[in-house]
This record gives sequence, C-alpha cells and structure tokens, in this order.
Amino acid sequence: MDQGIIASLLQHPLASALVILDRNGAPLAANPAAREHGLPAAAAAYQSMLEDIRLLAADGGIVPCSLPGGPRGRHDGWMRAVHDDGGHLLAFTLSIPHPDGSPAGERWELALESAGHGLWDWDLASDRVLRSPTVDGRIDAQERAGALLERIHPDDRAGVHAAVQRHLRGEEDQYSAEFRYRQPDQGWRWVLDRGRVVARTADGQPLRMIGTHTDIEHQKQLEAHLHDQQLHLRQAQQIASMGSWSWEPAGRRFWWSPELHGLLGTEGAEGAAASSPRAWLRRLHPRSRGALGMAWRRLWRDGRPANLDLELRRLGQHPALQLRLWMQPLQAADGQIQRLLGQVQNISEQHQTDALIRWRTELLNRVSALGRIGGCEIEVDTRQMQWTEECYRIHGLRKESISLDQALALYTDDSRSAFESALERIAAGGLPEQLDLCFYRQSGMRVWVQVLIELDRRDGLPPRFVVLFRDITREREANERIELLAHYDLLTGLPNRMLLREQTADAIDEARDRGTPLAMLFIDLDGFKTINDSFGHATGDTLLKAAATRLHQNLRNSDLFGRFNGDEFIVVLRDLAEAEDAGHVARKLIASLAEPLHRGQDLLKVGASVGIAMLEDGREDFDSLLRAADAAMHAAKEAGRNTYQYYSQDALSRIQRRLDIEHALHGAIEREEFSLVYQPLMHAEPGQPPAIEALLRWHRPGLGYCSPVEFIPIAEKCGEIVRIGDWVLNEACRQASAWDRAGLVFDRIAVNVSAVQLRERGFAERVIEVCHAHGLSPTRMELELTESALIRDTDILRHCFDVFERHNVPLAVDDFGTGFSNLHYLNRFPVGRLKIDRSFVQGMLEDAGTAEVTQAIVHLGHALGMKVVAEGVETAQEEDLLRRQGCDEIQGYLYSRPLVPRELAQWLRNAATGASMRDTAAALVG
Repeated sequence: MDQGIIASLLQHPLASALVILDRNGAPLAANPAAREHGLPAAAAAYQSMLEDIRLLAADGGIVPCSLPGGPRGRHDGWMRAVHDDGGHLLAFTLSIPHPDGSPAGERWELALESAGHGLWDWDLASDRVLRSPTVDGRIDAQERAGALLERIHPDDRAGVHAAVQRHLRGEEDQYSAEFRYRQPDQGWRWVLDRGRVVARTADGQPLRMIGTHTDIEHQKQLEAHLHDQQLHLRQAQQIASMGSWSWEPAGRRFWWSPELHGLLGTEGAEGAAASSPRAWLRRLHPRSRGALGMAWRRLWRDGRPANLDLELRRLGQHPALQLRLWMQPLQAADGQIQRLLGQVQNISEQHQTDALIRWRTELLNRVSALGRIGGCEIEVDTRQMQWTEECYRIHGLRKESISLDQALALYTDDSRSAFESALERIAAGGLPEQLDLCFYRQSGMRVWVQVLIELDRRDGLPPRFVVLFRDITREREANERIELLAHYDLLTGLPNRMLLREQTADAIDEARDRGTPLAMLFIDLDGFKTINDSFGHATGDTLLKAAATRLHQNLRNSDLFGRFNGDEFIVVLRDLAEAEDAGHVARKLIASLAEPLHRGQDLLKVGASVGIAMLEDGREDFDSLLRAADAAMHAAKEAGRNTYQYYSQDALSRIQRRLDIEHALHGAIEREEFSLVYQPLMHAEPGQPPAIEALLRWHRPGLGYCSPVEFIPIAEKCGEIVRIGDWVLNEACRQASAWDRAGLVFDRIAVNVSAVQLRERGFAERVIEVCHAHGLSPTRMELELTESALIRDTDILRHCFDVFERHNVPLAVDDFGTGFSNLHYLNRFPVGRLKIDRSFVQGMLEDAGTAEVTQAIVHLGHALGMKVVAEGVETAQEEDLLRRQGCDEIQGYLYSRPLVPRELAQWLRNAATGASMRDTAAALVG
C-alpha cells in the first residue's frame, strides 16, 4: 500500500482509533489513539483469531470486530478491506470509535438507570446484545439475541419477534413491545422494551440497534387490580339489579348508567326523555314523591347522604317498580355540593315476598334471642338454601348466594354423610334430629357446630327444612380438655373412666404383687332409659345421683367406684378373700336399689344388671376386664335383669349370638324367612265369634326357629322392627281378609305392635291404609301394645292415638302388670282391653295372692270400661276360676296352640258347626 496514503490516514484528526493491517492481518501502522490503547499489539496477538473476519471483509462490506481491552473490557469496532482500482486486495483497516468511552454516554446511562430504565445495544452482524442489569439484576452482559428471546414468556415471544421485524424492515419508525421476562428465580416480570436502528450499511441493512428496557410490573398489577374492581362492581350491580346515576348542579345534567336504563326499561331516545327529573316526578307515587322532596331538601341543607324507598309507576298494566334510592353528595372545600352520586336498586321481588320475609324475620328473632345461633332454610324439593347473617359468620363466608352442596363441601366426610342421612330420615317422616358436626373454614380453622334439623310444613309454602346452627367449638375444645385433664364426673362427683382406668391399673399391679383376688363389676341400671325419656333429663339426673349414692354406701373404702357412661357404673373390688365374695357384693348393690324413688305422686324404680369379671390369665388389664364384665352384664340382662352374672365363655357366646341375630334380621323379609301363626281368643259368653291373634315366627334356614322373645328386642334396638312390623300388619290383614271372603266367622284379628313403631311418624296412617288396601275394616284390626309403649307421652303418640280413635281401631295392653304400671296412661289413651300376663294365670291356682292380683286386674279393667283377656290358659281349672272372676276372653293352649293359616281355617269351620273347641284343637294337633 502506498506510504503516502498510509501517512495521510494516520495524520487525519479522527476521533476513532485506526490500525492498518496487511493482507495477513499483521499491523502496518496505527494512529496515536490506536497506539495509546495498545491496539496494534492486540491486533498482532489475535491475528490468527481474526482470520475469519478478514475473509468476510475481503468479500466486501464492513464487518464488526472486537478486541480485548478498554474501560468495558473490550473494544468494539469495524474491519473493512482496501482494494486497488483493479480490485486487488491491498490491506485491511480496523477502526474503533471512542476507544476510551464517551463521558456524555455515561451520563445518559446514569440518568436512565436512575429513572428505572436499562440500556441495551444489539450488534446485528454478530447477533450480540450488550445490556445493563435493570431487568433481571445481572451485571452488564453480552449474549446472543436468541438467548434473550428464550427468556421471554412463550405467550409473548411471537409478538416481540414480530415487532422487531417490522422495525428492521422499516415498517415502523420505532420498536416497542411489552412482555413478561423470566427472572433468575424463575418468576416473571413485565417489561416495556423500546429501541431503534442507529446504524445501517450502504444498502440500508441494519447494523446496530440501541434501546431501553423498563420494569412495568407494578404498573401491570395496578392495571389488573383496577380492571378486577371495575368488573366486580359491574357484576355486583347486575346481580343486585342496581344502576348508577349522577347529577351536576352547575349544568343541571343527569347521567344514567346502562344498568339503570336496563333496570327501568328506558333505553333509547324515549328512555332519555323518561329519565328527566320531571318525568321521574310524574311517574312517582304521590307518597314517594313527597318523601323524595323531603330527602332532597334535607340533603341540600345538611350535605349528608340519604337513602329511601320509592314506588315508580309503569305504563300499561305492568305492576309498579319498588326502588331503593341512594344519594351521596360530593362537596368542594367551601362546603358547596359540586356533584351528586347515587344508585338505584330494584327491590320489587322483595316486596312480593313480604309474607315469607316476615316469617323469616320471626325465625331470626327467635334465633337471635338464643344468642349467636345461625338459621338456615332448605327447600325439600329444590334444595335451595337461605342463610342468616350469623350462619355466614359461623362458616366464615361472605354474605353471598351459596348452594347446599357448596356449604357441605366445607364439612368432613362423616359430618356431611350424617347431615344428608338426617335430611333423608326427617323427609321420610322421622323426628327432628340434633347432630354435632365438624367443618373447616377456608382459613383452615376447625369449627364444631350443633345442628338442630326439623321439617316445616306451612300452608301455602313448599315444605322446607329449618336448620339451626350453634357454634360449639369452644365447648367442644373445652370438653376435649376436660376429657384429658378432668378426672371426676360432674353430675355424681364420682371418678370418671379416665381416673378409674388409672386407679384400676394400680389396683391390678397391687393384686398381682400380693396374690389376692380382684374383681370388676359392670353395673347397668335397668329401666333408667324409660324414666329418662318419660320424665325428662332433670329427673333422670336426680335418679342417677340417688342411685350412685345408694351404690356407694354399700362399698368399702378400699373399693374403686366410678361412673363409666350414662347409666353405667364400674366397681373394682380389691382384697377379696374369695372370688364368690364378688357375687355377695353384687347382690347387696342390687338390693340397695330396691326401694323406689319418690317424684311427686310417682314412684320411680330402677334395678341393676351386674356383670362380674375376675382378674386371671387372659384378663390382666383394664380393657380386658371391662370387655369381660360388659359381656357378663349383658348375660345378666338376658337372664331376666336385676341380677348378676360372672363372666364365662357362654356369656361371650350369647353376645355373639345376639350380633348374629342382628345381622341375620337384615334381609330376612326379602328372604321370606318370616311367617305368621294364629291363635284364637274365646269369649267367656257362649255364642260369640272368636277373635284371632297373629303371632310372628322366624325360621332361619339351617338353624331352625328363633324365638320372638329373643329376636324382637334385638330388632327393636337395631331399628329393623319397623319394617318387620309393617310386614306383619300387611300379612295379617291380607289373611284376615281372605278368611272373611271365604265366609269364616271371627270377631277381629290382633297384632302386636312395638313401642318403636308407635314413635314412627305416619304409623297410624299406614295402619289405616293397610286395612283399606285389603278391604278389612279398621274396627276389626286390634293393636296390642306393651305398657312401656304408652309411658312416653309425645305429640307423635297423641297424634297416633287420635287417628286410631277417629277410625275406631281397637287397642289392647298386652302383658298387663309386668311393666311400668301406671293407671294414669290408661285414662289418657283409648285402650279397650287389658291382657293379663300368663305369669299371673299360671300361678293363681297355687298362690292365693296371685289369684287376688288377677281378680284386681279384672275389677280394674271393668271399672275403666275395658274388657279383660287372660292369656296362657292351659287347664280347665284355670278357665273356671277366670270365668268366675269375670274375665271376658280366654286365650291359651286349652283351646288351641298357634296354628298355620290352613289349620286355623279348619278350626274356624269346626267352631261354626258347634264342635268342641278343645276337641278341634286336639284333632288338629294330632
């Protein structure tokens, strides 16, 4: 290359550093700026590494080139080739603009950084971007533009790329884009990115692009929050049937929101005229117009917000709109009203349901009186639900519409299942129920509520459940603490099961060490539940305390005594001489309860069934002793109650049998295992047709017949007695109707009814329906009740007997004299017959006292206007005595054993011909 040209280039006052390289990249010459920064040495050191760049430059054009050094750690410049006129390569020039940095640029960068902006510089030829750390906190870094694009949110990436391309193609003067940028912690932040091309090639291709990036995350959050608020406000107004309005006094201009126009049906030009003040006043009811005028004047006088209810008449036959109006003044600094803001809500539906609201108000008043109790209504058919404010508070929810399923989703599985089951039982006619349920608020807090559910049927309104919720969380937690910490029963003052468990463990260890017998007695009060249900819990508590006192008085100081649960007590006898001594103590405890407890004019009597378990191999701790004593106690109950039993394998077997029977009862009807036999009842007066009693029999395939004395109590406890009783009613009624159609003569048919059936809502109506369904008059369907069934005087029981009395259904008291005898109930309910229990009949010939009892029962029945029936008569002597005593009807094996339907039909035919009943029975037996 000509030396003159080189000298001319180097002496030119350029701001850039300039190095001239030969065709192999070796430095030939450099100007002062290049030498000052050591660029010739750097070019020589990186001569081989710059070979690719020289080859690109030799093909023509300007190629970006970088060398290490400078304030930023590198020098960015340009390399171009120098050719002669013939196109032969002469040399290369490497120019570095501003090798020592630009003070003005640094000041601009500092200003931008202080304002929250970052800088970036994109070298398109090398696809390298130098950027400042504002966006993601990294130090100034240079990397590929593609790598930066990968950190843009996938949903925003295409938009950013398109914006960049439009600017590079010259379609837009400036590039601008908003996108989410991934942070080092993998989070996303919104960025506003702007820039423009600052250098192009001779043919217009972009070489360099510079811009800024700004963190706009906070701005985006504010925008989203504002949008949500506006959306929620609009949705709330639509849901609440509300619209907004404003009035500017200076211009006397009204503005109505679209929701208000839609609410009042005033869209369009006609709506604009209808929304003028005068139009409003004309359409208002005179009473509402006067109220609005007073409120308007008071607002301008006091400058305070106002609200009132208005009635707006509509055109045609449409009913008037009931509106609620709110007015809020906006005042200037001097107190002058500059603007009025307001809302209008359509409350017409509320006025249309005033009757229902009044009833709910009464409910809420009653609920409020109880204190902190939430109320709820659930329609039976639609399951639509209405809550009180207190109910929302208890559940920790905002006051907004909520469905039953949404509410139950808060509850635990067990509580949800219990609630749904209770609704089904009550809807089917069951009694109101009270449940303790558990749920979790959205905050995670566990809450216990006591729920009372009943069915309300009011005329003109759909049936609905009325549910009361009482927050018992504190009580429940207190009970849990008491269960853990307290050791004494609050009612009786006796040790509770926890303290008793600890004391028994110590007593067991002592008995082992000393080698002395130890016994546990499990005591269950007989008859307590009946008294508690009949006279109330207060009487029951008094009885429990009295029983506990009497039992305690018959124990030694060394014995342990505690209340286990309800009417159950536990005694632990220590230092016994013999195992038989435990039986002696049990007899003393039973005898201590023999004297009745006086309650006004009533005598309350309970007994005790006691189970005894001795400490021995296999029963060496509290739980095993308790299980054994409990099994023995049930054996004592089965042995006739008011007695005691030692634990044995037989007792365990009896418990297992009871469980087997309970399991087998489920499905016995479907398996057709039940049948009825029939026993006649003979009138004492000759010439009267006999009555018939239907008796239930259960034949278990492979096991034989199971006695009703054994399975009926179990069926009552497990609830299966209701279905069995309905089956008996249907079958007896069907058979009686069949005999009647066959011309067989009998007075009535009697069916035994359990107390559990009487407590079933709708039972009386079912009896009448069954009779009508089979064509049998209800007057010929006699129901035999036990004395215990009549003791509990409830609304359901009264309703049941009212239905029976209206339809002349005859009622009889079975086994009279063996239960809770009280003459009061005989007058209270429409009983027509008393049946003397067979135990009195069988003993009256040998015991004059028993005969006097039967005579007294006959006199009592006749004095009350009732017939008297003796059952279990087996001898002619018993029959003669009962006839002399005035007994009206006689039943027993003397006349016939219970017969299957075919045999009884033959018996009735023989009775109609005048044959001897005893001979007929004997013939059938033979």
